[in-house]
Amino acid sequence: MFDKLSNINYKDAGVDINTSNDLVKYIKNISKKTNRPEVISSIGGFSALCELPNKYIQPVIVSTTDGVGTKSRLAMNINHYNNIGLDLVAMCVNDIVVCGAEPLFFLDYYSINKLDTNISRALISGIVTGCISAGCSFIGGETAEMPGTYLEQNFDLAGFCLGVVEKSKIIDGKKIHNGDQLIALSSSGPHSNGYSLIRKILEINKIDPVTQLLNKKPLINYLIEPTRIYVKNILKLIKIFNIKAIIHLTGGSFIENIPRILPDNTQAVINERSWSWPDIFTWIQTKSNISTLEMYRIFNCGVGMLIVVNSIDANKIISFMNNVGELAWNIGKIKNSASKERVIFVK
Repeated sequence: MFDKLSNINYKDAGVDINTSNDLVKYIKNISKKTNRPEVISSIGGFSALCELPNKYIQPVIVSTTDGVGTKSRLAMNINHYNNIGLDLVAMCVNDIVVCGAEPLFFLDYYSINKLDTNISRALISGIVTGCISAGCSFIGGETAEMPGTYLEQNFDLAGFCLGVVEKSKIIDGKKIHNGDQLIALSSSGPHSNGYSLIRKILEINKIDPVTQLLNKKPLINYLIEPTRIYVKNILKLIKIFNIKAIIHLTGGSFIENIPRILPDNTQAVINERSWSWPDIFTWIQTKSNISTLEMYRIFNCGVGMLIVVNSIDANKIISFMNNVGELAWNIGKIKNSASKERVIFVK
């Protein structure tokens, strides 16, 4: 026989439905800023509905999912949450655009021990900002209050994005050949990669990133800088120029991401003299004492995207991207090679 229980409601168990409903109302209202005409449902239903844009003849659906890793832990430590939502969108939409697709809509999954209205609204505000920057709609997701699963205000955050590309215009790297040029687009900082190492540096050296200065600016300003969203400028680019491949330097950076698009028997040659690392990456290497090659495996070192183009178009593309607000430069080339080293660095 079970002992008779006193009256216990859901709130006593750690879940406040009213707070959750209030958050849904807030999301429903703020997400209107991101609406695309193809979206035919509103937030709050069991699912979201979106038509494909009618400009496509053979539309191909492109999907991706990602998170922001332990950068979210850093955000928790300093109580700064706005940029994390933007990071979440950026990591997804930047992966969508590399094949030439435009992102249509974005969804999030947010789970926490106990909902905090201020934290939740800050995260959602960042997501909306990111969606506006990428030109996609924020059409919903899942918010889960899970008492006992997370400690204090720890949370989990994941993003999901769907895009579309014309089948005949998919960018896949298959036409890359010897002599093609690599154009770099600058990053805004570490983006959302390498933060487990960054946090270990802060811990071992007992560094307070809020008070520690780097070039007369608080270190935290460099570390919490949101991931740059390249979508709109890349979509402008591919309407004008023939682009052979686009590479998002996310986890694995140069060493692991470039080979993902290289055809067999080709190699990327990166000219290290073509750019100087932003100060935050020099600081990271100095404090961790890891090799330059390992830096190229973990961090973008100031390069957020790489674009593979015909050599004849390289200078025009660099000029175009600089004119639309990117910092672009020629960072290297593709050459024929049977070497197992798919990426090499030269000075």
